[in-house]
This record gives sequence, C-alpha cells and structure tokens, in this order.
Amino acid sequence: MYLRSTKRKNKDGSVVEYYQLAHNERHPVTRKPVAKIIHNFGRADKLDRQQLVRLCQSIARVCGLTVIDPFGQQQGDLFATEPGLPGDLKIVNTVSFGTVLAIEALWERMGLKKTFSDIIKREGLKAPYERALLAMTANRLCDPESKLGVWDRWLSKVYLPSCEGLKLKQMYEAMDLFYDHMAEVEENLFFQTANLFNLTVDLIFYDTTTASFSIDREDEKDNLRKFGHAKEGMWAPQVVVALAVTREGLPVRSWVFPGNTTDVDTVEQVRADLRGWKLGRALFVADAGMNSESNREELARACGKYLLACRMSSVSEIKQAVLSKRGRFTVFKDNLHAKEVVVGDGERRTRYILCYNPKEAERQARHRDQVVELLEQELDRHPDRSASARWAMELLTSRRFKKYLSVTKANRLRIDRSKIRQAARYDGKWVIETNDDTISLEDAACGYKGLMVIERCFRSLKRTQIKMTPMYHWVPRRIETHVKLCVLALLIERVAEISCNKPWAHIKAALDRLQVTKFENSSYRLFHRNELPGETVNILKSLKINTPNQVLKIEKTA
Repeated sequence: MYLRSTKRKNKDGSVVEYYQLAHNERHPVTRKPVAKIIHNFGRADKLDRQQLVRLCQSIARVCGLTVIDPFGQQQGDLFATEPGLPGDLKIVNTVSFGTVLAIEALWERMGLKKTFSDIIKREGLKAPYERALLAMTANRLCDPESKLGVWDRWLSKVYLPSCEGLKLKQMYEAMDLFYDHMAEVEENLFFQTANLFNLTVDLIFYDTTTASFSIDREDEKDNLRKFGHAKEGMWAPQVVVALAVTREGLPVRSWVFPGNTTDVDTVEQVRADLRGWKLGRALFVADAGMNSESNREELARACGKYLLACRMSSVSEIKQAVLSKRGRFTVFKDNLHAKEVVVGDGERRTRYILCYNPKEAERQARHRDQVVELLEQELDRHPDRSASARWAMELLTSRRFKKYLSVTKANRLRIDRSKIRQAARYDGKWVIETNDDTISLEDAACGYKGLMVIERCFRSLKRTQIKMTPMYHWVPRRIETHVKLCVLALLIERVAEISCNKPWAHIKAALDRLQVTKFENSSYRLFHRNELPGETVNILKSLKINTPNQVLKIEKTA
C-alpha cells in the first residue's frame, strides 16, 4: 500500500495533481500489477494536510513509532523541540563505513568469502574465522594495527556489524587456519581474479624485498628470522618476501623465505609453484640486482626464459657494443623507443634491447646541468680548491656531486667534463638482456617497463599504505600468514584502483566520507548513514556497489 500521485492536463494547458491511497494487485489474465484505488484525497493544491498527518500518527501508534511534524504548531502533539528527531533520541557515536563497505564487497566478489567458508564447513568448524580474516585484511587498508589493536581499538571505529563479537583468540586461530590451507586459497583466488579481469598471464614480474624485526638475535630453532642485508641498508634479523605480479599489477602469489636467502635461491621454488598452476608461458622479469653470470645460469635452468635489466655503466660489453650501436630506434610510444642489439655468435650470443625515453633524457640533462651549475658556484667560493679541505671532502663523498668531480695531481678539486659527457650517454636509456628469441621487441621493451608496477606494490606493502612492518609475531607460521594477509590487502587495493582508474589514496579519501551515525533512545537503536558527496557516489558506481540505504538497521535496546 502506498500514496499515489497522478497528473491530469486541462484544456487550458494547466496541470492538476491528485493524491490517492492505492495498492497493487495482479491481473488474473496478464499477471501484470494493476493499481487499485482505495481512497481519493483529492487535488494536491486543495489537500487537507492535517488529515494526512492524523493518518500517519494513527499508523505510527500501531507500529510503535513516533511521527514528528516539523511544521506543527501545537504544544500537546508529538512535535519535538528539535525538528526531525524525537525528544529522547541521542547521538551515540559516528564511525567510518565507506572503505570497509568497499573492501567487504570486493572480498566477496573475488571469492574469498566462499573459499574460506567452504574450508570452515569442510573442517567442521563453527567460529566466524572468515569474518576474522576479513577484519584483519580490511584493517591493513584502513588503519594498520596489530591483531590486538584490530580487536581492541579498530573494530569499534568502523561499521562492520558482521564482525561484532569477534574474540582475539579467534583471530589467531583464523590465521592458523589460513596457513594450513594457504595453497588452496591462493590458487582459487588467482583463477577467480583471472576470470574477473579476463587476464592473460604470459608475463610474470618477480622481485623480492625484506621485512626486518627489531630484535637482537636471529632465531635458533626456527629457520625464518635470520640476519641479512635489508633493502633499506641495515643488517638485522629479517625475512625475505617474494612477490609475483601480472602486468596489470595484480599479485599472483607471494612467498616468505629465511632472511639469509639470496634472490636467485628463491627462483626454483617460485617457478615450481607457478608451474603447478599451468599458466602457460611465463617469462621471468627482474631488475639489475639479479643480473650476474651465475644468476643467469640458475634462472635459465630453473625458469627457462628471463628478461633482466642491466647495469649500463659497469658492463664493458654494453658500453662498447650496445650503446655505440648505430641504427634507428623503433617508436612504440612517445616515451618508449627501442632497438635490438645482438652481441656475439653461437653459444656466446647475447640479445640486448636498448630502450630510450626522450622525455626522461631531457629531464636528466636538465638535472645534470643544475648540479654542474651548483658545483661551479661552490668552486668559485673557494679559489684554492684544495681537495683536502672540509668542504671539498663533503663534495667528494656526496652521491650527488662526486660523479662529476676529479682530483688533480696538485691535489686540487676540479669539474671533470669528460665524466659529464660520459653521463650524457646514458640519459633516458636502459638496457634489457633476454634469452628468449621469440619475444618481440615491443613486448620486451613494454614488459620490463612494467616492472615499476612491482616496485609500487612493494612501496604500498611496506611504507605508504598497508605497512607490513613492524610485525608483532615470532612464530614462523604467523609471520608467513601476516605477509599473506598483507598481500590480500594489496590485491584488493589494486582491484579497486583498476576499477576506478584512481590511486587508492584518492579512493579511500572519497569512501571515508561515507559514515554511519548511531542513534539511541530508551526503546530503540538506529544506524543512519550520512548524505553522500558526489565523488563518493561515483566511486561506488565504479566499484559496482549499490548505494546503501539511509537507515541501515533498527533494533530494540531492551
């Protein structure tokens, strides 16, 4: 039953609106809904407003509700002193809703809810472990906390009713459950994501990073937290985290190795795990840190085909043969030119791809000119130019300036113009080495340029958003599961970014503006969302998430 409005056009062109009380019935033959008029209230411009108010109040009495008329003038009616709210209704608190709403929707869309629920059902468990894993993953994308912090502080700041009543013990038990079924979860998740985005997995970007621990000793019994040289440059107990992503930047799989594991020693297990998924051809792509003769032999044995960056300034073959090779570049994009250079014959044959970015070359040239200008000004301030002076020693130890300086036999500091000309040879260029003769020049050039995607993934994991460290775990299985939860969060972040074509920081800022306020009186508790800004509505549409109702839940307090 509903209030129906109809409009009729008069001969003079005026439009008259009528209000009717109606309800729908199905036609016995056509089975289509037909409106049946119960009562006519008459013309809208001659409507008896008090008649409708009294009808609303009588319905409200039966339903146990309170009707507020902000335009009412009588003191004895149920007119609140504050328009729109009952007199005893109080605001309890306001919590965040938009970000966790999006995370939960993507969690279900990628099949994580079904995968974990099936495992829980198969194991005959009753605890809400799937909800606990959702809460821990969502927290990494919102306000990263320890597991204790998630349970004790964070859950009370967001509107996630399905996670109410979670116990701290259940979170740790959920991590152990995830660890026991890790391979199954990752495989199901990969194929679900591949179907969702129609991925063609013919190129896998692979790299490693480290996660350090603030402890004085490495583990003796467990072989995970071991001393190693961290990517940040310090020497500390750590674990090595390996990540394989698609060209779209979606994490395919992750691994956790002992902290003293070298990059090349991780390759065989990675290749074996990915081969088990039957992905077809997978080309191993990595940065210059893995490019050594022994590593290339190991990669060829374990992986088959690889694509590696080269250090241009330290490889004589590249300086003498590749950079000096004549011939035009093939233009694929404004910022990507490339040409192929083959050095040697037979077994000693090496295929290089020389890439060039004109815009980056201009930027590097401008930066070098600025640095040289600063050096000239500094040298002009010190006419003696003694290389033993304190200011000179600071310049010679500076990573920014030392590459353009040299010391004469008379122990005087000078700008070396030959070094400047040598540096100009590398402007906007990078060199790739591959043992795959079937890969095209364009695929090789574009493929390696996409390796910056995995570097961005590591930045998000470690510093900008998900903050994988510090880790408050010491048991190996919990350490590994913590990393896996962070990678799940990274996957959700990347799915959202691809769907919205915006960085996660912008998406989260818009979603954070969707909040829920909790109202309460002696009888009822009400959860009401705020009005949505246009940017938040657009983000929800891009993520294919329906706008939530204004009133999310009403429940009795007694």
